[in-house]
Amino acid sequence: MTEISNNKQGTSWKVAVLFFFLGWIFIYADRMILNPVQTLIRSDFGLDNAQVGLISSVFFLVYTLLQVPSGILGDKFGKAKIIAIGFAIFGLFTGITGMVGSFGILLLVRAMVGFGQGFYYGPQYGLSSELIPTKYRTLGSAVINSGQAFGITLGLVASSYLAIDLDGGWQLPFYVFAIPTLLVGLGIWIFVKEPKDTAVTSNQPKARIGDLLKNRNLVLTYVLVFCSLYGFFVMVTWLPVYLEEVRHIARSDTGFVSSLVAWTSIPAALFYGFMSDKIGKRRPVIFCIMPLAALSIILLMTTDSKEIMMVSLVCYGLFGKLATDPLLIALVADNTPRNQLSTAFGIFNFVGMCSAIIAPYATGWLRDTSGSWNSGFYVSVGLLAIGILATLMIREKQK
Repeated sequence: MTEISNNKQGTSWKVAVLFFFLGWIFIYADRMILNPVQTLIRSDFGLDNAQVGLISSVFFLVYTLLQVPSGILGDKFGKAKIIAIGFAIFGLFTGITGMVGSFGILLLVRAMVGFGQGFYYGPQYGLSSELIPTKYRTLGSAVINSGQAFGITLGLVASSYLAIDLDGGWQLPFYVFAIPTLLVGLGIWIFVKEPKDTAVTSNQPKARIGDLLKNRNLVLTYVLVFCSLYGFFVMVTWLPVYLEEVRHIARSDTGFVSSLVAWTSIPAALFYGFMSDKIGKRRPVIFCIMPLAALSIILLMTTDSKEIMMVSLVCYGLFGKLATDPLLIALVADNTPRNQLSTAFGIFNFVGMCSAIIAPYATGWLRDTSGSWNSGFYVSVGLLAIGILATLMIREKQK
């Protein structure tokens, strides 16, 4: 059996939760600051929509490829150290992004930002699982995860304000966000310490990826996360442009409107988690909310009313990816042997982020080819329908 002892000499779990919460804020803020200024970048470099989408796709390609290696490096050299080094890289290249003068160099620099961020997911969840006491693990993880929603809002709103309201150009947001990003990385290096007396012994058989891929429920959960994240990255990448070009919302307001998705997801995720724990199952809750996420995207595209459009964005926040994440994570944990959890979550994030590679470019290409943004959004609805079918196929026991 595997035994892990808590370390009283290590970092307080509350300190770790604070810094990991801040970590997700600036990771997601960096991902979002590009979106409100995409039209400015497209104009400066003479790009089409597919090329603009390629900026995000290259970023997520490198980020995704780093998921498994970063977990291995974290286990070998120290999780906090790997996280801090990654933050230094991603903060530095965030600032450099504002200095580039060609599209090719822009792609290279954003790839390096993805490289730096790629060191976060596995080591962070591994270390937070060690530091947070079992009785506070759900609460601590919920606080950490909420940093994603805060980061989405901060990135969208601040980018619009700095670049458009202050007329700072698309470069200014990257300069501004580089500074706190580097400070968070420095804070993790100084204040977050790993358990020094964590003893791990095991006589269990070696974990094999093939064993996980034979697990029906896990494979279906991986299908779910791909389908869920695809629609999410269509929304967060192209929604500001869609709102400006199709809905004729002022460019300076697109960040705030887009952020409605993030804010409404926080209470929704907590409520769904509570209900799921109460009934002892994940599938019924997922099956209830996933169709509503698809309907909210359809409503966004079909309504002529600005007010109903706002309602559709709130509904996507209530039922979309950010709200369903805790349920999918719980499904992975429910169906994975303890000695294979890290591997299972590594595959989980890898599969999910593959959708982030495909969605930005594919949606931009569909817009250029069809002449309508709706084609890309309908693909995300179709994938959510596949996710609903996968949910029906999960065999779940009462917990």
